[in-house]
Amino acid sequence: MPTPLIALDWGTTRARAFLVGEDGAVLGRRVADRGIQSVPPGGFPAAFAEIAGEFREARPDASVLLAGMVGSRNGWVEAPYVACPASPDEIAAAGLAVTLGDGTRATILPGLSCDEGAFDVMRGEETLIVGLGLTDGIACLPGTHSKWAQVEGGRITRFASFMTGEIYGLLREHSILSRLATEPSGDDTTEGIRRGLAAAQRPGGFLNAAFHARSDVLGGRMAGGAVGPYLSALLVAQEIEGARALFGSLDNLHLVADGVLAQSYGRALAAAGLDHGLTTPEDAFVAAVTRLARGLQA
Repeated sequence: MPTPLIALDWGTTRARAFLVGEDGAVLGRRVADRGIQSVPPGGFPAAFAEIAGEFREARPDASVLLAGMVGSRNGWVEAPYVACPASPDEIAAAGLAVTLGDGTRATILPGLSCDEGAFDVMRGEETLIVGLGLTDGIACLPGTHSKWAQVEGGRITRFASFMTGEIYGLLREHSILSRLATEPSGDDTTEGIRRGLAAAQRPGGFLNAAFHARSDVLGGRMAGGAVGPYLSALLVAQEIEGARALFGSLDNLHLVADGVLAQSYGRALAAAGLDHGLTTPEDAFVAAVTRLARGLQA
């Protein structure tokens, strides 16, 4: 018989906690700026109580599942990576037990590794991929370090990481391009996106196209407010082409995103001629932890 579930997506800077009922419905949610980097050594039981204590009081019979960077080397306890290919059952079975402040048990989920000549890792994103419930397809998870993963026969067979968000921040804030960049106004965002997507299709590659964010402003062809949107669109388009080179046709593609990321990736995917499904990170996370928790209880 399923029991209620308290699940945390516990990252580096933030934690998202959910109380999930026996039927999989979200009964409560909480977001706290209490990521693992703010927790001192030995302080994780107390931090958990601070983040999700009210859920424990409401449903003391709930099982507890923790995902994300809480299982990293700098987290509560290091949960070793599971090598691809990996099924949801194999991911759940590799979870590590920790003890909460009241003496009850919680399970920390592991991350995944992939070694196809270049070694790659993810921690937290695998949970969202499981939540998609794919039998065969491609998952795209945008972020600071975007992940693209291939699912075959219900198993995550391989994946690749792209430093898209981090590179955007470096170029926009700390490179020569930042000197001419201003906040968008008027049609700057639309024009920057249009130019960035077009630049990604020209010969010369990313390094050449990135410099045009400066030269187009100097030449009066583009406003400084369009620099950020230009870079964002250019980087996302390059990421998509990199994924296509790695995974092929990108059939049955599913995007896990919301807000601005869902919009920017949706535009770039459409420009690349790629259809896709869209799932929010919360929906994917809740679906995943519900499935994984039931596997642990079986």
